Amino acid sequence: MTVLPQIRMTVDEFLAWVEEEPGRYELHHGMVHAMSPENAGHAEKKAAVYTALVAGIRARGLPSYTLPDGMTVRIDETTAFEPDALVYCGPKLPSNAVVVPNPLIVVEVLSFSTRRINASAKLAGYFKLSSAAHYLIVDLNERLIIHHARSTGDTILMHIARRPPPHARPARPGAFG
Repeated sequence: MTVLPQIRMTVDEFLAWVEEEPGRYELHHGMVHAMSPENAGHAEKKAAVYTALVAGIRARGLPSYTLPDGMTVRIDETTAFEPDALVYCGPKLPSNAVVVPNPLIVVEVLSFSTRRINASAKLAGYFKLSSAAHYLIVDLNERLIIHHARSTGDTILMHIARRPPPHARPARPGAFG
């Protein structure tokens, strides 16, 4: 079992530390936080989101790349998050990269343990990055996607897309299953 450091770290120190540690971690204001194990349903939803992003980019021929969870997004010198999926533009990252410096779209799939931080610290954090144009929070329990989009100045627009319950629509595979 990994013992979490009780000292504050920079993102560079965190990245060096986490390289040697089993499990998944994030750094928030210099403190390491272990990410909870996920269940199969959560993993399936993350995979569906990633697949939908890849399909959308390919269908439109966009010069962008999509990555699943496992990549780090550096927010500042003491905070780094690992989103469930992301899209970035520009040159393709080297195969040994662990940090995505310029995410365009960041996606988090809510779980019981991440609900609060995804809707607060991560929302504010991702939009600190000038490249971040969209932040999607996928809520499995409520069957909705909360889409935050950068507007002019410091304004962030929010749109809520709801999926009707299964009994109210024809069966069709998709991100909400």
